[in-house]
Amino acid sequence: MSVDKVNYHDVDQVGNAMHFLREPLSCEQLGLTVVECEPGWTGKEHDHSEQGEEEVYLLLDGSATVVADGEEISLEAGDALRLSPDTTRQIRNGDTESTFVLAGAP
Repeated sequence: MSVDKVNYHDVDQVGNAMHFLREPLSCEQLGLTVVECEPGWTGKEHDHSEQGEEEVYLLLDGSATVVADGEEISLEAGDALRLSPDTTRQIRNGDTESTFVLAGAP
């Protein structure tokens, strides 16, 4: 049995918001990220078509917009959004702090 534990607060932030947990948890297939968005924070526009990785964005706190292939999708706390690998996506946070959990796998 292999078990790994990490507190995301102990993982250095990237881009002033993102805590990437794949490596600290020794994940082989699953990507897991906690995103703590300050008011007005905007993520990088990207897709995962080369990796073939679909993602689910779960908004735990706050409200935000995800732009998916040019369509603005408003999210409130508790909303989850599945994105196919070839979907271009970008998080745009609103006027308050927000917290996302992002999970992705091939």
